[in-house]
Amino acid sequence: MTTSEQPLLILIAGPYRSGTGGDPELMADNLARLEAAAWPLFRAGHVPMIGEWVALPVLRSAGADVDDPLAEQVLYPVAARLLARCDAVLRLPGESTGADQDVTIARERGLPVYHRIEDVPAVRVGDAA
Repeated sequence: MTTSEQPLLILIAGPYRSGTGGDPELMADNLARLEAAAWPLFRAGHVPMIGEWVALPVLRSAGADVDDPLAEQVLYPVAARLLARCDAVLRLPGESTGADQDVTIARERGLPVYHRIEDVPAVRVGDAA
C-alpha cells in the first residue's frame, strides 16, 4: 500500500451459523475461517472487521446467546450498521443468508465486494495463504 492510499475497513462476510444446526463447535470453526482472513488484510494495511466480533459481546451483555430469539435482532442489524462505516466487503465462500445480505447492502451503497482475498487492493498472493 502506498502512502497515498487509505486503509480500507473491510467487513469479512461468510457463514457463521449457516449449516451448523446450532452446534457451538461448528460455529466456532466458521468463525475461525472468517478470522483467518483478518491477518492478510491487516498485513496489507487494511482494518478487518467481522460482524460477530461486535454482535456476540452485544448478545452476551443482553444475557443472550446465538440460540436466543434476541439474536435475530442483533446479528443482522450489527452487520448492517457496520456496513454504514465499512469501505468494502470480502465475501468468503459458503451458503450464508447474512453474508448474502451484507453483499446486497454493500452493492446498494456502491461498496466494492471482493470474493477472493487476493483481489483486495495491496494483498499480495503470498499474503492470502
